[in-house]
Amino acid sequence: MSVCEARSLKVENILYRGKSEFQEILVFESSIYGKVLVLDGLVQLREKDESAYQEMIAHLPLCSIPSPKTVLVVGGVDGGVLREVSRHPSVEHIDICEIDKMVIDDPRVHLHIADATEFLRLAPEGKYDAVIVDSSDPVGPAQELVEKPFFETIARALRPGGVLCNMAESMWLHTHLIQDLISVCHQTFKGSVEYAWASVPTYPSGVIGFLLCSTAGPPVDFKNPVNSIEKLEGALLRELKFYNSEMHSAALVLPSFLRREVSEVNLQRRQDKSARSSY
Repeated sequence: MSVCEARSLKVENILYRGKSEFQEILVFESSIYGKVLVLDGLVQLREKDESAYQEMIAHLPLCSIPSPKTVLVVGGVDGGVLREVSRHPSVEHIDICEIDKMVIDDPRVHLHIADATEFLRLAPEGKYDAVIVDSSDPVGPAQELVEKPFFETIARALRPGGVLCNMAESMWLHTHLIQDLISVCHQTFKGSVEYAWASVPTYPSGVIGFLLCSTAGPPVDFKNPVNSIEKLEGALLRELKFYNSEMHSAALVLPSFLRREVSEVNLQRRQDKSARSSY
């Protein structure tokens, strides 16, 4: 979470103000970014640039494996991730685990109002082809969503060769958190672990990151999508605004400073593995 940046948006008109069981909700029309969703005083979504985040967090994992059928979305209160997951004709079943209520109208979608950790703990082993975690900043109750026990429940719920895409903050502001997440995921997931990023102007520092992980099983090459969205029947009936196959591969190219930070984590992992094997 960023505590050192401030941004102002001109409010043209307040469209909704209310309070759910868990949070304050505000929707307003801004002068530049269109409709804006605010939860507990924190901007969550802007109409102008929401597609960059929603399209990337959904299609980075789903285009990295052939014909995903079962998908779990953790969070996703605004419905944008669901909109993008629904583009994939192979998907037959979508579970959404959200602690707050929302309205969904799609026969493939099953809404569960529950704590994500408990929901995953009770999920059948190997149920999902993909899990997408569209969480809020890792503070308060959401802190557990960046800790090892939560990732262990995800790994258990994924099939062999299944994939996770987890929102992973800004490389400019949260490098140490990213290193910690990568380290934990290397310990937990026995397949690939990669970091990707996208430009989202109204997020802190203007970028947002995604952690991509796969379980042991059929190998997953996140850098080269095997399930090209351009070839999926009906996927482009609604035009994409941000994601395409070239953008997918480019998102995994890291700036030099972040590449060094990630390399340090990988080096430490190899050293730890070597030390354990020497005993």
